[in-house]
Amino acid sequence: MVRVRDEYRRSQVAIAALFCFLGFQYATWVSRIPALKTRLDLSEAELGLLLMVCGAGAAISFPLVAVLTRRLGSRRLAVLSALGLGAVLLALSVTPDYPVTLLIVFCDGIAVGCLNVAMNAQAAALEVKYQRTTMARMHATFSAGSLCAALLASGVTSVSSALPAHFGTATALLVVLVLAARPGLLTADESAPETPASAESTGKKRGLPLPTRVTIWMGLAMAFGTVTEGAMNDWSALYLKDSAGAAAELAPLGIAVVSVMMVLARLFADGWRTKWGDDRVVRVGSVLAGAGLAVALLAGGVVPALLGFACVGLGIAAVTPCVYVAAARQGSDALALVAAMGTTGLLAGPAAIGFIANGTSLAWGMGAVAIAALVVSLCSTRITFPTLTNT
Repeated sequence: MVRVRDEYRRSQVAIAALFCFLGFQYATWVSRIPALKTRLDLSEAELGLLLMVCGAGAAISFPLVAVLTRRLGSRRLAVLSALGLGAVLLALSVTPDYPVTLLIVFCDGIAVGCLNVAMNAQAAALEVKYQRTTMARMHATFSAGSLCAALLASGVTSVSSALPAHFGTATALLVVLVLAARPGLLTADESAPETPASAESTGKKRGLPLPTRVTIWMGLAMAFGTVTEGAMNDWSALYLKDSAGAAAELAPLGIAVVSVMMVLARLFADGWRTKWGDDRVVRVGSVLAGAGLAVALLAGGVVPALLGFACVGLGIAAVTPCVYVAAARQGSDALALVAAMGTTGLLAGPAAIGFIANGTSLAWGMGAVAIAALVVSLCSTRITFPTLTNT
């Protein structure tokens, strides 16, 4: 029994390292966007296109990821895509011009899509193998990786502003991390047993996989969930300053409140999943996020806004981990499609809120975020979530 528990912890730490890796890698290059902008002499529009190209690479990677997951397995795909992301950092540190940078960032998006699916498949397989909930804590380590990257960026830039020094150090750390994690990764994807449902979800083995209705509902839940997450990160500070009347120094508290509540919720969410089940966690959480934000918008003011943002962070935090687990049970193709739709929501959501705010007001735009969270709850009623009991 002790040996089994040790094997579980070993794999848990190894898979968590993948989540930490992705958060660290993404935050590393994003933290140096000002330096890239200055070095390449980019306009605001060119910088916006650069970020959009990265997301586009991740969003359209679905067919490639589905094929690679079937052929390589999540373990090999995770290691290869992680090494590719390290190479991206090195390439960005010496990129000569804007067109080459666009190509590099597009490849980064594809590699992100590959690692995102592979690491979630590993985490879902770990839950199945040991019948223990752990996915939410895995997603918390992604945020921890982002925090570590921000601290490294601050430390390195205080000594040298050179991108090669920063990205070279970050790449060395990432390579050590993935090589240390590799032995503990699961060698078999056990999250999608051969059942009629999973066979249907993969569609034909050749050509593009055909999603089932359940997969589409999961994709919609993921998309609207990431719309809620992304919009809060992009618009909460501006709402506090322009609509709620907060002082400029208080505006960043919106992002801080959402982020802290999401990390805390993900640390405890696996216990909630064991006690109440994934379906209830997703439905109650998304209703809390939507209703809490809606009440805050109707009340107006800084304090209600911060309380509403806290409801969003607390309620929406467990949505993506639970939906990833459910998607993994449908097979690698379903997981790849759901992950791609999540990326699309993360990209398109903040832009859509901006269009709504431009045509009406930011308060109405934030109201659309509340509606998106409530839509997640409706979508979840059409999803069959797996049940795990800790042993």
